[in-house]
Amino acid sequence: MLSLTLTGLNLKNPLMLAAGIMGTTGDSLKRMALAGAGAVVTKSIGTEPRSGHSNPSMVEVDCGYLNAMGLPNPSYKNFQDEIDRAREGEVPVIASIFGGCSLDFSEIAKSLNADAFELNVSCPHAHGYGAEIGTDHALVEDITHAVKTAVNVPVWVKLTPNVTDIKGIGLAAQHGGADAVVAINTVRGMAIDIESGYPILGNKFGGLSGRAIKPVAIKCVYDLYEVLDIPVIGVGGATDWKDAVEFIMAGAKAVQIGSAVGNNINIFDDISSCMEAFLEEKEWTLDDIYGMAHEI
Repeated sequence: MLSLTLTGLNLKNPLMLAAGIMGTTGDSLKRMALAGAGAVVTKSIGTEPRSGHSNPSMVEVDCGYLNAMGLPNPSYKNFQDEIDRAREGEVPVIASIFGGCSLDFSEIAKSLNADAFELNVSCPHAHGYGAEIGTDHALVEDITHAVKTAVNVPVWVKLTPNVTDIKGIGLAAQHGGADAVVAINTVRGMAIDIESGYPILGNKFGGLSGRAIKPVAIKCVYDLYEVLDIPVIGVGGATDWKDAVEFIMAGAKAVQIGSAVGNNINIFDDISSCMEAFLEEKEWTLDDIYGMAHEI
């Protein structure tokens, strides 16, 4: 009842592990697949190894989490074995990749064997990468086009909410040939220690994730659904089955879950079973609720 086809990939349910959570090793990705995720997304991988920002790099706040990891990763040259290991979970494995230009992105994509690629043009706290690229329509279109012409698998573009109009960025990705967009990455935020007056994070500011950003993500998904011809994948603050249903009603074809995994490793199975019961009670299907909020 929950199975679907998304950009040519067969998913047993519309729930995915979001990039950056349990995505550094093949074993952790496999664990999430076996725990019920319909697909898994790796940690963002770049051209060269990065250690990331100095600690503290993550802090819990009242409304979620602030993180400024700084895109730590072993580089694509040392990551194919992890993707191969993750495939033992028998769900699609999507490689999240980042770079400073279209050549970086295409180099990584051509070198990795994954079921799809998610282009990270939205990380809010890494200088020269992520949102510094993803706020430029021309760069987003160019990078998307470069990767799309380099590979024969689906290409998704993960968008930043830290723009005045996310629809324009989504259209740029679509013009570049994206098969889907992912909305959203974290929202820029900051926390200060009042005893010392210093910013808590080593990078001073970071990205806010967790339940607080769900309304922002829902609105972004809703707006993108209205203007795009390609699927939107929702992410940001989903913690239970009601959140997943809300994302789909807003126009998300699938929903990624990140921060909430830290509190419940079985969250994918929990949400799937509750969603299925809800749909059965209402005598609805996934297609029935997909974009339902736009019919009002």
